Amino acid sequence: MKCLMLKKKYNMLRVDKAYQNLLYKILDEGKEKGDRTGTGTISIFSHTLEMDMADGFPLLTTKKMFTKGIIHELLWFLNGDTNIKYLVDNNVNIWNGDAFREYYNQSHSFKGNWPDDIDSFKERIKSDDKFAEKWGELGPIYGKQWRNWKTEQFDYKSVEGHPNMMSASNFKYVDQIQNAIDTLKNNPDSRRIMVSAWNVGEIDQMALPPCHWAFELYTEELTYDEKVTEARNRFGFDHPTEGWRTFDINSKESIEFLTSKQYRLHLKWHQRSVDTFLGLPFNIASYALLLHMFAQQTNMIPGTLVGDLTNVHIYKNHIEQCEEQLRRVPKTLPQLALCKAKDIFSYEFNDFLIKNYDSHDKISGVISV
Repeated sequence: MKCLMLKKKYNMLRVDKAYQNLLYKILDEGKEKGDRTGTGTISIFSHTLEMDMADGFPLLTTKKMFTKGIIHELLWFLNGDTNIKYLVDNNVNIWNGDAFREYYNQSHSFKGNWPDDIDSFKERIKSDDKFAEKWGELGPIYGKQWRNWKTEQFDYKSVEGHPNMMSASNFKYVDQIQNAIDTLKNNPDSRRIMVSAWNVGEIDQMALPPCHWAFELYTEELTYDEKVTEARNRFGFDHPTEGWRTFDINSKESIEFLTSKQYRLHLKWHQRSVDTFLGLPFNIASYALLLHMFAQQTNMIPGTLVGDLTNVHIYKNHIEQCEEQLRRVPKTLPQLALCKAKDIFSYEFNDFLIKNYDSHDKISGVISV
């Protein structure tokens, strides 16, 4: 039996360090800039973050992250849902402020049985389905655009003097997530594997226009040497004392893996507005989960995650929290264990397990809505 030896060396601290460097950059170079919420920000124009999934799952360790909320929100998006009731029922309240703002702006003049604060509004969403149906709706935000992008189809007929006169129209709904899965499986070298949430014709119907407005996927075929390395990690076993992994290159599973095409999958998301303290750590982990899910469903290896960020800001009421986070020493990143679902829309909360997550205490901050 031929056995090869491998000792994995990952930079497990890279994500937190890159994030802290961004905080430093904003605080050092940022300019004061007004904003829609009236809170005020310190802002820079542009920044790029790059994370390798081989380094570990990019869940920040310099503050405890709300993992439950990250997972539920992503499942909510993938289900095409745009009503906060699913989130509220699962004690995820990150969108409550946006729904309450819309409700308050339209109904605050009414008296009687109307909730007068966000806590009572949340309880009404939980207990009153008709109220939730109306006031929990956020409009055609992420889930709607990802799963049911509305396009109008026109039929034309020749009319005397008007050869292309429009005669009728109907609507078609595009499932961008399914299209991305199909393209990855059937044409992995395509340069058109993109998903957009920025539907210009429906922006004015949204409680909040998308901040992370698009993402794209890129595949990279593994070389033979890269396939050997990946096969070692997949099919090797741990040495009981030395921390090495042994690997039989002549096993059936290894041969099948090494003689077939194998791809690494990369994801880049684009974000027009970045709440660096509260929102960005959430976005990083959410898109990392999505990358792992796409990779698992297409039998690819999760590779690099890139954030293409514009208007990168720290709200003025988060400056002290950022300074506290900068004083903290990063810890080793956790690992993601993901149970495979029958398709990308069938994952459930319990399919996600974050292993060995060791973090500093949480740092609270007020969401500006």
